[in-house]
Amino acid sequence: MERQRSFSVKSTRVLAFIITTISSAIVFFTFFSSSLIKSNSSLYPTPDSNFQIDLSPIAAISAVSDSSVSPQASPILISTHFNSPENTSGSSKISVFEQKIRGESLVKEVRETANLTSIKVIELPSNNGEEKTKKRIEECDVTKGKWVYDSDYPLYTNASCPFIDEGFGCQSNGRLDLNYMNWRWEPQDCDAPRFNATKMLEMIRGKRLVFVGDSINRNQWESMLCLLFQAVKDPKRVYETHNRRITKEKGNYSFRFVDYKCTVEFYVTHFLVREGRARIGKKRRETLRIDAMDRTSSRWKGANILVFNTAHWWSHYKTKSGVNYYQEGDQIHPKLDVSTAFKKALQTWSSWVDKNVDPKKTRVFFRTAAPSHFSGGEWNSGGHCREANMPLNQTFKPSYSSKKSIVEEVLKQMRTPVTLLNVSGLSQYRIDAHPSIYGTKPENRRSKAVQDCSHWCLPGVPDTWNHFLYLHLLHKR
Repeated sequence: MERQRSFSVKSTRVLAFIITTISSAIVFFTFFSSSLIKSNSSLYPTPDSNFQIDLSPIAAISAVSDSSVSPQASPILISTHFNSPENTSGSSKISVFEQKIRGESLVKEVRETANLTSIKVIELPSNNGEEKTKKRIEECDVTKGKWVYDSDYPLYTNASCPFIDEGFGCQSNGRLDLNYMNWRWEPQDCDAPRFNATKMLEMIRGKRLVFVGDSINRNQWESMLCLLFQAVKDPKRVYETHNRRITKEKGNYSFRFVDYKCTVEFYVTHFLVREGRARIGKKRRETLRIDAMDRTSSRWKGANILVFNTAHWWSHYKTKSGVNYYQEGDQIHPKLDVSTAFKKALQTWSSWVDKNVDPKKTRVFFRTAAPSHFSGGEWNSGGHCREANMPLNQTFKPSYSSKKSIVEEVLKQMRTPVTLLNVSGLSQYRIDAHPSIYGTKPENRRSKAVQDCSHWCLPGVPDTWNHFLYLHLLHKR
């Protein structure tokens, strides 16, 4: 009896101990689980969480514990960790942070009202690799932008293009600082496709591309020849139809690209209207017939693409003074303001275009004035630009030409659509890109030679003007 009682007491104590232990474990586990669930819930965004993301391309945010990824192709995952906030309010604000991804800076702004310890950013590629903020090239003002250094430029050299005359061949004439060739114009609101010589030749297949204007337009015409020539497999399949060699003296040229059955032509006219001579008293003097077209105008007819310009010679002392120079009919104005004469000349030109151009067959362009960069005088009074070897920086603000406003006014009154190639502002930055003393061969250079700060070295700025022409033709076919 004594042994049985002893065994019964021990069994009861053991059973009580086990029950107490299990109860304590259940209470502890319940408390621990509740705490854990509350803690973990802050890791997941709630309906009240406010995520604000300013990011292009599109970005998505998810919690670290969620390893699922959108099925869109090849997202880039970046894990960015933040420490828990030191305050105990249960909220946290994350400031703007910056990350470098593949060399490009992506700035993202994230705000979250929960206790955020870690996020994962998933960058999803945008359509065609372009940012959504970028405009379509058709809607883009390509004149707004900046010059950027590009080691892939130039698209040709003095050695690869036989059409550059002495006045524009700066490298051939001994210029040693060649960085002026490597600057490319980059529009700020769109990604413009680069000039493609083969595409350009296809667009003008069987057509006439005609440049009409002064020596600055010849500058652009030679640039176009050089750009197109890079896509020609057999150089012998390009030739001047009258076997003329390009010089400053002879003004009219027509180059045939045999494989594309097209011609790229240039006709020189300083003013678009007719230069002549008239008797004033006992002397015959030079005059400008602002009511009659240049004598070469009959050759412009039938062109498929016409690129006009006039500006450079309107700053000459004769045109600026306007004394016994401007003529209408038999009348020679004793005095006429240059702006008035310029407008009358453009109205004569616009009437000719409206009468002789069929908009269904011909595209018409008018290029704005290209700036000069003389310092210390003008071209004939010691002006120079030799010391410039870099573009002006972005703090420089291009001036607005009064001639440009006159051109715009005249174009608005025309029946024929005319596209304005606005090159004035972007060209004003390029003080470094003129021939200066390198417009002649060293052996022909005098110690006090006149510097050329009006025309442009090739390759150079006129390549960008032709790029604009290319973009207009490419996207408005």
